[in-house]
Amino acid sequence: MKNISKSIFISIFPVIALYFMIDSVIHLINHGISYRYIGRLLIAISIVSFFSLLFLKPIARTDANLKAYTLPIGIGFMTSLIFGGIIENDLNGSLPSVVLFFAWVLYIKWYSKFEDRKSNIHIVVGKSLPEFILEDIEKNKVHISKFIGNPSILLFYRGNWCPLCMAQIKEIAAQYKELEKRNVNIIFISPQPHSHTKSLSKKFDLNFNFLVDNGNKVAKQLDLFSKNGLPMGFQTLGYDSDTVLPTVIITDASGKIIFADLTDNYRVRPEPETFLKILDAN
Repeated sequence: MKNISKSIFISIFPVIALYFMIDSVIHLINHGISYRYIGRLLIAISIVSFFSLLFLKPIARTDANLKAYTLPIGIGFMTSLIFGGIIENDLNGSLPSVVLFFAWVLYIKWYSKFEDRKSNIHIVVGKSLPEFILEDIEKNKVHISKFIGNPSILLFYRGNWCPLCMAQIKEIAAQYKELEKRNVNIIFISPQPHSHTKSLSKKFDLNFNFLVDNGNKVAKQLDLFSKNGLPMGFQTLGYDSDTVLPTVIITDASGKIIFADLTDNYRVRPEPETFLKILDAN
C-alpha cells in the first residue's frame, strides 16, 4: 500500500505544481501584485523546474535535501503565509502554498527514501556474489558466473523511464576507456521489457552487457525488489508496475563483492570515480 501511495503521489505532484504555476501567472497578470500568488508562484516554479530539468538535462545524482530548490520554496512559503496570509489577511488564499510546501517536504523525506537496506544479507562486501540467471536482449539465458575471470560492475537500474538511471549509465559510458584498461565487465540489469533494453543498448556502441531480469526474479532473490515502484501511468509505456531498487555492485575477478552501494535515496548515487578507486585498490 505504501508504494502504491508513492506511485500515485509522484505522478500527480508535479502536475499539481504545474497547475498552480499557471494559475498564479494568470492571476498576477489579471489582478496585479499579490503576495499570496507571488509566494505560490515561487514555490510552484521551483518544483516544476526541478522535475522538468530531470528529464531535459538528466543528472545522475542530487544532494539528499535538494537545497538549491528547497531554499526558494521556503522563501515562497513564508512570503505567501506571512505577507499574503497575515498582512493581506487571507490565510485561505495561502492554503495552496501550504499544500505545495508540505508536498515538497513529503517528496524529499518520504518519497525519495527507501526502507533500510543495510540489513541485506545477499549483498555483503567480502562475500561472493550469489549465482543468478538473467536474459540478454535476445532472451538468451546468461549466468552471472560467466563474468568470473575479470572484475565486474553490476548496475541494477529501474528502466529507461528513470532519468537518473540513464544519466548514471551515461557517466559509466564516459569512463569506458579507463574501465576497458582494467578489463572490467560492465553489466546493466533492469526488469524492463527486452524491447526497451534493446533500444537502450543501441545508443551505446560499446562492449556493455545489457541484461534483463525477467519478472524481477533476481531482484527478489537479492532483496532488491521494489513492488509498485513505477510512477503511476508509466504502465502505458510498456513498463511493469514492479521494478528494482537502484544498486551498484563491484566484484573482483573471482566474483567476490568488493563494493556495494545500496542507496536509501534514489537521488543519492555514487560518483563514477569511486568505481575506479575501488577497482585500483583491489
